[in-house]
Amino acid sequence: MPSATPDQPTRPGLEIPPHPAWPSLSDDEKAATKTRIKGLLQARDAVLVAHYYTDGDLQALAEESGGCVADSLEMARFGADSAAGTLVVCGVRFMGETAKILNPEKRVLMPDLRATCSLDEGCPADEFSAFCDAHPDHTVVVYANTSAAVKARSDWVVTSSIALPLVAHLAEQGHKILWAPDKHLGHYVQRMTGAEMLIWDGACVVHEEFKAFALERVRRLHPDAAVLVHPESPDEVVDQADVVGSTTQLIKAVAELPNREFIVATDAGIFWKMHQVAPDKVLIPAPTAGEGATCESCAHCPWMAMNALQNLERVLVTGDQEVLVDPELGERARVPIQRMLDFARERGIGARRDAD
Repeated sequence: MPSATPDQPTRPGLEIPPHPAWPSLSDDEKAATKTRIKGLLQARDAVLVAHYYTDGDLQALAEESGGCVADSLEMARFGADSAAGTLVVCGVRFMGETAKILNPEKRVLMPDLRATCSLDEGCPADEFSAFCDAHPDHTVVVYANTSAAVKARSDWVVTSSIALPLVAHLAEQGHKILWAPDKHLGHYVQRMTGAEMLIWDGACVVHEEFKAFALERVRRLHPDAAVLVHPESPDEVVDQADVVGSTTQLIKAVAELPNREFIVATDAGIFWKMHQVAPDKVLIPAPTAGEGATCESCAHCPWMAMNALQNLERVLVTGDQEVLVDPELGERARVPIQRMLDFARERGIGARRDAD
């Protein structure tokens, strides 16, 4: 079935922050800052969870301090399993909210609460709710990259790794799907499953910038490289992939495939973990501009870049960037998230390690 795009009201463009100009730290300064942060984590009964797209120093610190480096779902699940009373989430706001929804009794902090997501911002809860009301015969499936309010309005929450089997299951049962917010992931799921879907017109500002024509040129320069693509990318980029998958799935591909070179179409923050699991592999960023993979063409979320050692230390001192979710809203948002977790467990799907 062809997809339909909702008749959305015109909204002003999303203001993308400039890359934060954090003062450069020497190796000695980094080491000293990390030591202070580790002490603060222990003193505050806190554990650090960092997304694969954050700075490598933060990912290293999370692992060194007994925390977690993962996708957004595993970040929240790790927090639920942890005995720590405080979760410090290095990522973007919806990740902090998800952690709070799954761990309502714990305190959740972030280095900067202004760190948002273009998918989240492009799907306002009131407009989305009105769209759902206009299509009451559709089952509402939303991506994890959404606000607590949007999740609370949904029937199911999905991550990119579980979207295909879940939507296929719903389609087999005769459900018509209302999907939000990422149109590229939605189109990919629709193509793979044949489900009847209404797709919200949203996109990730990072993944949407990958250029098919430039990727073709890089592939010609590296004919033996495997192309790894996150499904939030445009169709013409996804069509060139050897592996389409979530962050965790792409990391697994680098570790397990025999290729020496990989062209990677997702946020460049993932390279830290890829280098860690496969230090002998050559990683080439898929270009977002120009004709080659240069430092100017590397993809990196400007909101993920708002996380740094400096403001991580500050929030552990002040505690002033706390994630709060209305308890009643959080309970409603927890239902579709738990529904997804139950589906994954029943089907033996590795959602714990293969999420967004």
